[in-house]
Amino acid sequence: MTNDVHFLTLAEAGDLIRAKKLSPLEYTEALIKRIETFEPQLSAFITRTFELARQHARAAEAEIAAGKYRGPLHGVPFALKDIYDTKGILTSGGSKVCKDNIPTEDATTTRRLFDAGMVLLGKLQTHEFAHGGPSFDLPWPPSRNPWHLEHFTGGSSSGSASALAAGLVPASLGSDTGGSIRGPSSFCGLSGLMPTSGLVSRAGVIPNSFTFDHCGPMARTVEDCAILLQALAGFDAKDAGSIASEIPDYHAALQGDIKGLRIGVLRHYWEKDSPAHPDLAKAMDAAIDQFKKLGAKVEDCQTRPMQDSFDTKVVIAESEIYSIHYDNLKSRPGDFGRDFLGRVLPACLFQSSDYVQAAREHRKIIASVTPLFQKYDVLLAAGFGPAPRLDQQRTASFWQKSNVFTPSNVWGGPSLALPVGMSGAFPLGMQIIGRPFAEATVLRAGHAYQRATDWHTRHPQLAAGTPQPKLEPKGNDPVAADIDAKTRDFVLRTAERAGLKLNEVQTTILLETAPFALAMAERIRKPRNRMEEPSLVFRFPG
Repeated sequence: MTNDVHFLTLAEAGDLIRAKKLSPLEYTEALIKRIETFEPQLSAFITRTFELARQHARAAEAEIAAGKYRGPLHGVPFALKDIYDTKGILTSGGSKVCKDNIPTEDATTTRRLFDAGMVLLGKLQTHEFAHGGPSFDLPWPPSRNPWHLEHFTGGSSSGSASALAAGLVPASLGSDTGGSIRGPSSFCGLSGLMPTSGLVSRAGVIPNSFTFDHCGPMARTVEDCAILLQALAGFDAKDAGSIASEIPDYHAALQGDIKGLRIGVLRHYWEKDSPAHPDLAKAMDAAIDQFKKLGAKVEDCQTRPMQDSFDTKVVIAESEIYSIHYDNLKSRPGDFGRDFLGRVLPACLFQSSDYVQAAREHRKIIASVTPLFQKYDVLLAAGFGPAPRLDQQRTASFWQKSNVFTPSNVWGGPSLALPVGMSGAFPLGMQIIGRPFAEATVLRAGHAYQRATDWHTRHPQLAAGTPQPKLEPKGNDPVAADIDAKTRDFVLRTAERAGLKLNEVQTTILLETAPFALAMAERIRKPRNRMEEPSLVFRFPG
C-alpha cells in the first residue's frame, strides 16, 4: 500500500485488489483512519458504518481469495448521500423530519453496489431533502470544502463532494435535480455524472422532484464514473420512471480518440446568460483549444436562454417537492430548516394551471434542443467558478439567478461535470452534455480530455488536528419583501387556504420569496395553443 492510498482512483484501487496487491480490509482500515482524522474538519458524514464496512471488506477479501471475483468494484469502499435507503441504517434526508427514519430495505442502487461487492463506509451529508441549503439550523452542520474549509462544497450532494475531494472515500452516489451532482463536483475538483432520466433507478431514494430527479455516480475521474454507471444502470420495475434500454460497456467505450467528434459550445451560457468568473472563462477557452487539438470539430451554438429552463424547472419541481412534504409542512413546519422553507413554501402560490403550463413549456424546450443533438455529438458548457464562502449563503438567491446546470435536467439527457482548471486554490468545472442515452459518448469525450490534462489529479492539502473554522452566518435572516398590501393579502390568504399554519418567522420567510415565485408564474403564463401537450404524457408499452 502506498502513502497515498486515500487518493487512489476507483479504477486504480480495483486493479490492485484484483491483483491481490491491495487488501480490501487494509484499504478500508486506511480510509476509516483518514475519516477519523479529518471528519472533524469536514462534517461530511451523517452516519458512519465502520463495523459494517469491516464485515463487507472481510467478506470481499475471502471471496476474492477463493476465486469468486465479482468485478472492478469488488472490495472497494464507498459512501452514500443520505437520501439513499439503507436497510437498518438511518436515512435522514439531512432533516429533523426524518432523524429517526430507519428503512426496512435498501434502495435499488444501494443493493446493486452491494451486489457488486462494494464496502459501505457510511451515509453522507446532504442539503435538507436534497434541496434547501447550506443550512446551519439542521441537526447536522453543513459540509466544508476541503480546498478551503470556510467555503461551500456545492449542493445538494455536499457530503459526497467533501468526502471524495478529501480522500475519505473513492466513490459515492449523489442525486441531481438541478445540478446537485455536477455543482459539488465543479466546486470540489471532481467528476460527476447525471445520467439520462430513467437509466438509473430512483426506487428507495427520497424524492425531490418526480420529473427532474436523477441518481448518479460521483468520483475522482470520468473513468471511475463509467465503472460505477455499469453497476447502476438498468431497468427497475420499482421505479415508475425507469426505462428499459440496452446497456453498453461504458468502460470499453472510453477507448479510442475523439477525432471528428462534433462539439457544440454553449458559449452564451457563461458569457451572456450567467456571466462566469474571468478565470473560468479563460479555462473554458483553454478547454475548447484542447478539444480541437484532440481532433474534435468544435463550433459555437445556441439554445434558448437559461432562464426559460430555470422557470420551467422551478415551477414544476417546487410544486412537486411541496406536495411530497405537504403533510409535514402543515403539521410541523418548525421541523424544517429556514432555507428549505424559503424555497418550498412559495410553491403554495403556484396554481394547477401553472404546473400544466410549465409541463407544456418543458415539452417545447426538449423539442427546441433536439436539432442541436442531431447536429452535434455533445454540447460543452461551463460549470461553476470558485466556491463562495459558506456564510454568504442567501436563500433568496435561489429564486433570483438561473443555474448553469438546470437546462440539462430539463432536457433529460446525460451531463458530465469535470475539472477544467483552477482559480487560485479553488477548482473550476465544465460540463459535457449529450442526447438521451448517449452516456458512452459523453464519457468518452470527458475521458479523452482528462487523458490530455491533469486538473483531475490535483487534491487539497489538509493538516491533521486543524480545528474547523467557526462561521457566523450573517445576512440571511428572513426579511419580508416590500410588497403592496393587495399582494401581501393574497399570499397570506393562499397559504391559509392551503392549510399552512405558519408562525411569524415562517410567514416572513414566505413573504420574502413569494414575489419571485409570483413573477416566475407570470412568465410561464404565456399564450398557448390548446393542442399543446405537456411533457408528462405517456404511452402504454406495445
